[in-house]
Amino acid sequence: METRKTFARSTRPALKCGLASASALLLAATISAAAQEPPWTERAIGAHVEQRDLRGELPAIVLEELRRQGETLFTAKFTPADGVGRPLATQAATPMKRRAATTGLFDRATGPDANACAGCHNQPRAGGAGDFATNIFVSEAPGADLSPMPNPALANERGTTHVFGAGLIELLAREMTADLHAAREAALIKSRETGGDITLGLVTKGISFGEITATAAGSIDTSRVEGIDPDLVVRPFGQKGVFVSLREFTVDVLNHHLGMQANERFGFAHTGELDFDGDGVSTEITEGDVSAMVAWQAGLPPPAEREPENEQWRDAAVRGKQMFGEMGCTTCHVPALPLESLKFADPGLYDAPGTLSANDVPEPAIYDLALLDWAANLSRDADGRVLVPLFGDLKRHRIATPADPLGNEQLPQRGVEPGVFMTAELWGLASTAPYGHRNDRITIDEIIRAHAGEAETARRSYETTAEKDRSDLIAFLKTLIIDD
Repeated sequence: METRKTFARSTRPALKCGLASASALLLAATISAAAQEPPWTERAIGAHVEQRDLRGELPAIVLEELRRQGETLFTAKFTPADGVGRPLATQAATPMKRRAATTGLFDRATGPDANACAGCHNQPRAGGAGDFATNIFVSEAPGADLSPMPNPALANERGTTHVFGAGLIELLAREMTADLHAAREAALIKSRETGGDITLGLVTKGISFGEITATAAGSIDTSRVEGIDPDLVVRPFGQKGVFVSLREFTVDVLNHHLGMQANERFGFAHTGELDFDGDGVSTEITEGDVSAMVAWQAGLPPPAEREPENEQWRDAAVRGKQMFGEMGCTTCHVPALPLESLKFADPGLYDAPGTLSANDVPEPAIYDLALLDWAANLSRDADGRVLVPLFGDLKRHRIATPADPLGNEQLPQRGVEPGVFMTAELWGLASTAPYGHRNDRITIDEIIRAHAGEAETARRSYETTAEKDRSDLIAFLKTLIIDD
């Protein structure tokens, strides 16, 4: 069974910055006029988005239509006619064959475990978080695909996080990565000029990632790098901070959790097979389909800090925000980070093979997030930079040992040790209970008391402070919401 192969073909080679040209209008019209399946069809994808139509800075009309298609794909309930399921492919990020074909469609242990992205990302609406019932199991360990049930020795259990404000998060990560790479290059240049070792601190947007030492021989010592991989690429997605981009995350989870293979990783050019997973469907997800899903996620509005109508709550939240800093929470949960540009290039520069990158296309598409309504409400600093109110630092920290409440995991993930996690961004916290990396903490009080490791000092400060101060802190955190 084959999916339909084409979607949104324009008659022009490019869409130029800010110009609603004839080709842009035609692209929007052809997307809207894509062939319609009968209303009773058991297929979620009527037609595919073509990547070649997406290049340059997209006019607002095209970005809006692309995002509409992305939302359709994100909320679509895929069926076997679309290619859902992967009888011969594993959950691994690198295309791998199963030792034996699966006989069923869904498998809670290793996936597929859903037939829609919104099946898990739905709290308080599509793109949001998930309850404990939507927990998934993450593992690329050999043999995990044969496990008949979730096994902590083969898989780590994770809760679903929201993706609101994700475009701003990725843009921050890209700028931080560029800063860190510039520091590395500066250290190498200076070491060659001086003929000796040069040690430089790795600080970007006020966040320290340790330091590097460049030698005159041209090598880099990364042994004192903190909270990031030695390649100095900030990976802001995933609870362990292992996905560099929304694109990588989307391609990975489409395969893992839905059994929908993206051409850019599982297509003939990369695997030598038209139907790598052996489900009878080729061209399940095109490069353009992924771009549409990325555009929708990147354009989701950031969570907000709500001012309570209740006067008592409002006064408590003001005091609680002050306590948040005094208790040391802002050491990791930094209230806001500055962002230079709202122009989101897709694909980006830092994706590894297996995900489409800027080097794989003649010209990336540019999604200018400033065109979206919510962008007008973003705060800016004195230099005109957007202040992204994420309450995070895009850095990994050790917050648990095996003896601690959050230390249940046994496996590393892509080299990140158990007990080490990316600082959870707190924006949207009040809308996304339960908490913790496996959704096993019901209240904010519980998840704070579960902190250990590098967060132990702040946790002890919380535990030993007056009950009213703790109540005020929670009153503040309860103002961090995702608007319905």
